[in-house]
Amino acid sequence: MPTVYPKAFSRPSPAGTRFPACTFLTQEFIMKKHRVAVAVLWLLALASPLAAQGVRQEIQFPDVAGYQTLKCDLHMHTVFSDGAVWPTVRVQEAWRLGLDVIAITDHIEYQPHKDDVPTRHARSCDLAAGAARQANLLLIRGAEITRDTPPGHFNAIFLTDQAALDTPEFLDAIQRANQQGAFVFWNHQGWKGPEKGRWLEVHTTMFQNKWFQGMEVCNGDDYYPDAHRWCLEKNLTMLGNSDIHDPDLNQRSQSTNHRTMTLLLAKQRTPEGVKEALLAGRTVVWYKDRLIGRKEWLEPLFAASVQVDPPHLRTKDAVFLTVRNLCEADFVLQRTGKVGPQTLTLPARSTSLLKISTPAPAQALALEYTVTNLWIAPETGLPVRISVPGERSGVSAQRRNMPVSQ
Repeated sequence: MPTVYPKAFSRPSPAGTRFPACTFLTQEFIMKKHRVAVAVLWLLALASPLAAQGVRQEIQFPDVAGYQTLKCDLHMHTVFSDGAVWPTVRVQEAWRLGLDVIAITDHIEYQPHKDDVPTRHARSCDLAAGAARQANLLLIRGAEITRDTPPGHFNAIFLTDQAALDTPEFLDAIQRANQQGAFVFWNHQGWKGPEKGRWLEVHTTMFQNKWFQGMEVCNGDDYYPDAHRWCLEKNLTMLGNSDIHDPDLNQRSQSTNHRTMTLLLAKQRTPEGVKEALLAGRTVVWYKDRLIGRKEWLEPLFAASVQVDPPHLRTKDAVFLTVRNLCEADFVLQRTGKVGPQTLTLPARSTSLLKISTPAPAQALALEYTVTNLWIAPETGLPVRISVPGERSGVSAQRRNMPVSQ
């Protein structure tokens, strides 16, 4: 005769067999513990930068003139100032979106979360450092000196002691950054309008003493033509940065949707190489649908990005060829010469088929254009010449007489 357990200590199974309640509760407890353990392991996996980041979407810009083209965002914030994310999240975002170099630059003076997150100026970089090493990203230690505008906000990167910048006098903070060998640049110069963003005596003092070396020509969604002109006139390094505060939910960087960043032409992919390139001014700003920089860097970048194939067909009055744009940015061209389409768009990472009308299809062609979205000065495009090779000697002229459907 089967044992019957008291009702208070028994519970029917789905099949009607009665088991001790203590046995059932033990199984339930084990299952609960198992679920908790799985959840903890899942959270730990998310906390691991490489596990959480998933697939990296590379940003395609070619190396040029013997330099490596590094994709950099040197202005971003975390909860340790007025940002909305933990420092390791900035590393995960940068990895996912194809960046090579980042600088976390939390505000020195502006600490709106200090009741919940204590003011520790180096802490955000400390927390992000391990994740950056795992992700093979270069993390540059920085801070934003945040005073009234004017004189404006300035980022200092390559710092060794962020806390030393926490001093009442603006110029004292700037000098202390320079004493650490920092690269200092003026942020979002015109963000409060041209009057408050004007060049003042304090900026002249800083410039003459070489206490700042660059300016943000672009910050987030904003472009500052005065900063662009001053960089050209005063030989300051041009930068573009996101100044990101909120989470970045984008999955990849595309020509029509990407954060503002600096393309840095570096001799080597090291912090020392980054600093040398910044001081030398080898930068191009990728902002919305534009690339902004000096002609000496935009010209080779365009040349390395555009590949012109020899014509595959020559008729009596035209040549047909393909042109490849190997980089992540679209190129918009306006004809300045006599040959070629009046306007020409080369979409990012794509191949375009061109028909070039010409009375001499066997001869080499020089297509003269201005790339209207590559700015060598405010509203000034980059002049380029695209060479189309002529027909090789000995090639039959028969193909030139073939009819072509229009």
